[in-house]
Amino acid sequence: MKIIIGLGNPGKEYHQTRHNAGRMAAQYFARKNDFPEFEFSKKYQSLIADKKIKDEKFLLLLPETFMNHSSKAVKGLPPKNLTIIHDDIDLPLGKLKISFGRGSGGHKGVESIIRTLKTKDFWRIRIGVAPKKKPPQKEIPKFLLSDFKPSELKELQKIFKKIEVALI
Repeated sequence: MKIIIGLGNPGKEYHQTRHNAGRMAAQYFARKNDFPEFEFSKKYQSLIADKKIKDEKFLLLLPETFMNHSSKAVKGLPPKNLTIIHDDIDLPLGKLKISFGRGSGGHKGVESIIRTLKTKDFWRIRIGVAPKKKPPQKEIPKFLLSDFKPSELKELQKIFKKIEVALI
């Protein structure tokens, strides 16, 4: 079984923010692969949907906690089956990186997951959200909670297609 967690913040006000790139990618994957509607799971404090694709079961989770508490979604899940999709301010918009067993890179949601699982041994798909000129450190939180521009959303769609291929 593959378990995919799209990190982001719950609520309409965060729907298309840069910090929700992971959540948006997981939702894209669900739409493109005809997953059933997401339903709330108290156990995982997440919206979940599952489906079999090519004889493999996929479980998608969208944590309903804020980013810094993403670990509540992974309690009891086997790290070796996990793929965490999240935004990365250190990658330019339109780029992605796939890695295994790496540190958090300062991402608070990933830090929370590493602390809970007591391991870094899971897959990560990092989605670049940085503009050409990265904002000063003190402005990064505000930047991450700002909405993508329409042109940036088009660029993200290309990345989401690549992520879909990588997941299957």
